[in-house]
Amino acid sequence: MSRLFCFGLGYCASELGRRLLAQGWTVAGTTAHVEKVERLAEQGFEPFLFDGTDALHDVADALQSATHVLLSIPPDAESDPALRHYGAAIAASPSIRWIGYFSTVGVYGDASGNWVDETTETRPGTERGQRRVKAENGWIDLAHASGKALVIYRLPGIYGPGRSAIDQLKAGTARRVFKPGQLTNRIHVADIATAVEASIDLSPGVHIFNVTDDLPAPPQDVIAYGAELLGLPCPPATDPADAALSATARSFYVESKKVSNARMKSELGVRLAYPTYVEGLKAIAEL
Repeated sequence: MSRLFCFGLGYCASELGRRLLAQGWTVAGTTAHVEKVERLAEQGFEPFLFDGTDALHDVADALQSATHVLLSIPPDAESDPALRHYGAAIAASPSIRWIGYFSTVGVYGDASGNWVDETTETRPGTERGQRRVKAENGWIDLAHASGKALVIYRLPGIYGPGRSAIDQLKAGTARRVFKPGQLTNRIHVADIATAVEASIDLSPGVHIFNVTDDLPAPPQDVIAYGAELLGLPCPPATDPADAALSATARSFYVESKKVSNARMKSELGVRLAYPTYVEGLKAIAEL
C-alpha cells in the first residue's frame, strides 16, 4: 500500500492528500496547530502535532511505514525543521522511496522581467529565498546519499478557492499593488496537485520542476480582473512600500521575472486546468 506522510498538511498538501485518499492511499501528516487536528482527522488524514522545535517519537514511528514523504513547511532561520529533526530517519527508512519538496521560484532572485527556467542559476535576493536554496541543497544531499527520488517543485504565488483575489475582494482586503514593469507567475492549488501526481513515482535521483502557470502578468492586473468578474470597484493602486502590507507581502515585489513551465509540460505531460489567472479566477467566482 502507498502511504504518504506530509510535513505540513496545509492548503496544498491537503489538496493532494484528498486526491490520493480517493485512490486508496493512506495519508498522514503534521500540523503545528492543535485546533486543526480534529478537522484533518475528519477528512481522513492521520494527523500529528509538530511545530518544528523538537523531534517526536510518534512522527518518527509513522515514517517507518511511509512510502512517500512530502515537505510543505518553510525553513526557519536555522534550517529546514523536517530535515533537521527527521532527515536521518527519512534517509534510513527502507520503505520511503520518494521525497517531494515544495520550494519557491524565489530561489532565482530578480531577473529584471526576463525568463528563467530550471537551468537558471539560483541567486536569491531575499532571506526567504536564501533559506529555500539552503533547504533544497540539504534535501539534494540526502537524496544523493540515500539513493531516493527527490522532486523539487518551485512554486510561485499560490491561489485557489478560499485564497484568491476573488476572496480578498469580497472581504474588502484586496490591495492593487502597482510597480512599473513588475511581472510574476502564479499557480492554482489544483494544478500543483496534478503536477505532484504526475511525478510521484519518478525514479531515484533529483528532479526539479517549475510548477507555474502559462502567463507571467502584472499583479495589479489580477486584482483588476477579479473586480471586473465580481462587478466591484477596482481598488486604487498602491505602492509596494505601503506600510499596510506585511513584510512578506512586500518581499514579493522586490523581484520581477517570467518563469517557464516548459519542463513540467514536456517531461511530466502536465496539462494545466487553469493555465492563466483568467480561467482560475473565473472558476472561483462561479463557485
